[in-house]
Order: sequence, then C-alpha cells, then structure tokens
Amino acid sequence: MLKYTNTDIVFQEIPDEVTLAVNLSGCPCHCPGCHSQYLWGNEGEPLTDEAIDNLLAQQPSGVSCVALMGGDADPAEVDGIAARLKERHPKLKTAWYSGRSLLAKEVNLDHLDYVKLGPYLSHLGPLKSPKTNQRLYLVQHRRDTEPGNILQDLTPHFWKKP
Repeated sequence: MLKYTNTDIVFQEIPDEVTLAVNLSGCPCHCPGCHSQYLWGNEGEPLTDEAIDNLLAQQPSGVSCVALMGGDADPAEVDGIAARLKERHPKLKTAWYSGRSLLAKEVNLDHLDYVKLGPYLSHLGPLKSPKTNQRLYLVQHRRDTEPGNILQDLTPHFWKKP
C-alpha cells in the first residue's frame, strides 16, 4: 500500500490546473540532487480511497486535478488509485509524476490525464530548463476507432521565453 507524507495545492505542476499534489513516500529512484529526500523512506499515512476523499473535502472547491507525486515503488497501485479517482470524482483530472524514464507497464493511460516521466538529473535541471530530460505529457484520450492514446509533450510550456 502506498503512503503519503503531505499534500499541497500547487499551480505550476500541471499547466492551467489547480492541483492537489499528494507526495508519496517510499521512492526507490533516489535521484542524485533530489530536493525531496524525505520521500525516500516508507513513512506517512496509507493512501486509501477514504484518505483521498478526506483530503479533497479539506481543499477549496477550485481543485481541478490530483497529482500523485511518486509511487514508483508500486506503479500498479498508482494505476488503481488513478482509476478509482476517475470513477469516484469524474470531474477531476489525474496526474502522475514518475521518476522513471519510461511509463511502467502496469499503468493504464486511460486512468491519467497527465504523466511526467524522467528522473531528476541536477545537471540537466527541472522541467523549466530547456536541457531537462524530464517530460510532462498531456494524455489525449482517443474516442474514435483508433486504439490507444496520444501523448502531447507539454514540457516546452515550462520554458521561459527570452
């Protein structure tokens, strides 16, 4: 079971969304230069459906997205949480920030609206750096006869224009 240590309302993680960021503990990535090393340990409260409902009830009504920050230790559980969020709160968008370079095979993109992939590499910088290895994608859900989803790279949205 995934655990969370804390949450925050953020405005820059997902473009044009008021996001409840849920920081998940037990991160196995241990990226050099990580600014959230407190998430490496397996600490905090279990992230149950009831916990999510309680967290959402404590937030302003303008929250439009829930971002699971981490969870790479159990991507199947991340997928389950995202699926249940979509079912229980259909108006909310869902996002996952993974420290892995590739999407885990256990994750179904039908359950996510956004996904960020890539470990933090300090010499390449975060999403706001044009040199970053990290990518944030908008999942465009196909509703026609074609199978699968399309990933639109939103990363350039974070780069400051001169």
